[in-house]
Parts: sequence; C-alpha cells; structure tokens
Amino acid sequence: MFDKDVIMKTDHAPGEDMDFKYVLQDTGAYLLGAKFTYKDLLEHELVPFKYKAIIEHYLSKDTDLGTTLESQMYYMTTDDFSYKTYEQLKTKVKVFMLVQKKSLFGKTKNIYEEKVMTLKEFCNMNLARKKAAGVLVREVIISKLALMAFSV
Repeated sequence: MFDKDVIMKTDHAPGEDMDFKYVLQDTGAYLLGAKFTYKDLLEHELVPFKYKAIIEHYLSKDTDLGTTLESQMYYMTTDDFSYKTYEQLKTKVKVFMLVQKKSLFGKTKNIYEEKVMTLKEFCNMNLARKKAAGVLVREVIISKLALMAFSV
C-alpha cells in the first residue's frame, strides 16, 4: 500500500509544467530541458558543477538568472558574450519548426518537425525567420568533452 503523503510530494509548484525541465546525459552530452531558468539550473542536483560555475562566472554577467534557456537561445545573437561561451561548449539546440510537407497525393500541409541545429546555425536565423517558421526551442545539448575542456 502506498502512503498518500509520499505520492503527493513533488519538488515543483502545483500546476507548473515540468515537461521540458529535465537533465539527461548520454555518453557524449548533457541534455537540458529548455524551460529551465538559470536559477533552476543552479539549484538542480543533476546539473554538472562545472556548468553551474560557468553560469555563475560567465553567463550571469549579461543574463538575468530568471531567463529560461528557451528565451536565451531564441533571442541570442552571434555578438553576445553568452553566444561565445556556449560556442566553446559546442552547444546544439533541439527545436521544432513548422515545415511544409507534401502528401502522396500532392496536398501540402504544415507540420512541426524536430531538428537538432548547431548554435551557429540557429543564431544565424534572424528573428523574423524564427517567428515565421514557428520555432519552438525544446532542448539545449552541451558536449561533455567541451565542458571538461572549458577552463573556469
């Protein structure tokens, strides 16, 4: 039998959407959900210490800690200091974009397609093009090797 109190305990506010707040890792990268704010990342136990140090020492200089990874990546330009930092970390961005697909019978329809882009590719898209394509940032992928080689 389950204890009702144990089942109801969570580490987030009631009604808060946790679908895109996660930290995963595979053999070569850390995958961070795009709904995380930098403050959330600093408090999360699964985020690597070195990335937390990078947030505190480099990213917090020109970015508010309440900023989500989603909005940081969406509005980032190649001139930003945070871009240069993420470029050193060999960052990739997983996005959903509206694309036109043709069916077997020649009809076209708009569907969302998942795409993993390098940070440079993503930042070279201008804001108007991102809005026209209905871009949704879902995940930030940071290379483990680049994180290890980054000196704080």
